[in-house]
Amino acid sequence: MACYLTADGGTESLRARIYDLSGTCLGQKAVPYETKFSPGARAEQNPEDWWNALIAATAGAIADAGIDAAEIEAMCFATTCCTVVALDEHGRALRPALLWMDVRANAEADAVLATGDAALAINGAGQGPVSAEWMIPKALWLKRNEPATFDAAHTICEYQDFLTLRLTGERCASLDNAGLRWHYDNRGGGWARGILAKLDLEALEAKWPARVVAPGQVVGTLTPHAAHALGLRQSVKVVQGGADALIGMIGLGVAQPGQLALITGSSHLQFGVTQAPLHAPGVWGAYPDIVYPGRWIVEGGQTSTGSIINWLRRLTGGTLDLAEMNRQAEALEPGCDGLIVQDHFQGNRTPYTDPLSRGAIVGLTLAHEPQHIFRAIIEGIGFGTRAILDAFRAGGYASTEITVGGGATASRLWMQIHADTAGLPVRIPASADAPSTGSAVLAAHGAGRFASIDEGITAMVRPGTSIDPRPREIALYDEIYQRYRALYPALKGALA
Repeated sequence: MACYLTADGGTESLRARIYDLSGTCLGQKAVPYETKFSPGARAEQNPEDWWNALIAATAGAIADAGIDAAEIEAMCFATTCCTVVALDEHGRALRPALLWMDVRANAEADAVLATGDAALAINGAGQGPVSAEWMIPKALWLKRNEPATFDAAHTICEYQDFLTLRLTGERCASLDNAGLRWHYDNRGGGWARGILAKLDLEALEAKWPARVVAPGQVVGTLTPHAAHALGLRQSVKVVQGGADALIGMIGLGVAQPGQLALITGSSHLQFGVTQAPLHAPGVWGAYPDIVYPGRWIVEGGQTSTGSIINWLRRLTGGTLDLAEMNRQAEALEPGCDGLIVQDHFQGNRTPYTDPLSRGAIVGLTLAHEPQHIFRAIIEGIGFGTRAILDAFRAGGYASTEITVGGGATASRLWMQIHADTAGLPVRIPASADAPSTGSAVLAAHGAGRFASIDEGITAMVRPGTSIDPRPREIALYDEIYQRYRALYPALKGALA
């Protein structure tokens, strides 16, 4: 039996899974690792912890699956994006990695945006933002603040690329990460040399991996050392993956133009598939070929979503019963008896790109109960998603359905409100582990089992629940949405 090893390298742990060609997960094992936080919004991890976690998780997943390790013919992994590490010529970390959530490079991000370079078209048609999370700001921070480390670095890359190097000996970047967050354009000249030149950062290009490989393509096979450490055959193919959320699109089956992936958790991410490039205010992208060859990806994002529910839970002393809240909130009419929530509790990522915007609960009376606030929060998040879809539409991309992955799928109410506020059907695939399922599809494709990623999706991604929007609720929410959109300019003026 042909089997495929995947690894989901997340913020808190690495989870290895074993899949067969039907997309069934046969076994899994998670191994945690430490994040060290320090003042200045700094967050770091030791790359050796990633490698040791991969070794332990692989052994555990194989044991859990009850298979012979010789049955694994390919592997693929998805990791956190923008977790940047500097390596010496032997592939050893010169310092701890700057985790994706490390935003010490704020000044450097501003400097990147200030270049006004043509490569910034993917950032809201040049209007921004550029995040301190991303590759070039972090590399610039290293050059400015730790020049000895920057100069000594043979390779500056991401979590993804570190594992690839350790497994294959190849200095190879994922087109997925590079196209998404390094301002790499595989159709327009490659590296963003204009940005590097304007920042006196030309030396960085030679430190980046020499190869850029698209998801689903084979990077190489295991080195003798890696094969021994993992207990696998040296002939196992290492197939390129990428950023966990983007590889999750494959695991959700979001591949055709007009389809949209909604990745939920503490925040919301929206990724749409299109056959034509576009750059527009309030829209990130479009990024060519970063997931599927010949297709572009458009991106939006909400900074605070699930985290607002967690905030409400904290306000209630941790006693909030989510199941009961969902039951009580479901009995309410749309609009929650006059309540509207602006979901900008940590600013707005898109479509306004305003980090200083703030959340608001408007329309409170003494008659309102906790369930009103709970539902109004979910409705406000739904309106925030709709505002992003409106920006997509204005820029030339119209979604036909929303496919959702992540924690919010546990709430039927939340999914129904997303369908009703957007006026679009919501799909929830059977697999809850979209990045791992997507990695399994890529591994099988790279092994030659499927002629295309699309063919792999058909074979390995199983449909699940479908929730249709309700005409009555669509009409009610259309009116409430207009009041929601009026909040941002009104509050911006009041709080300025």
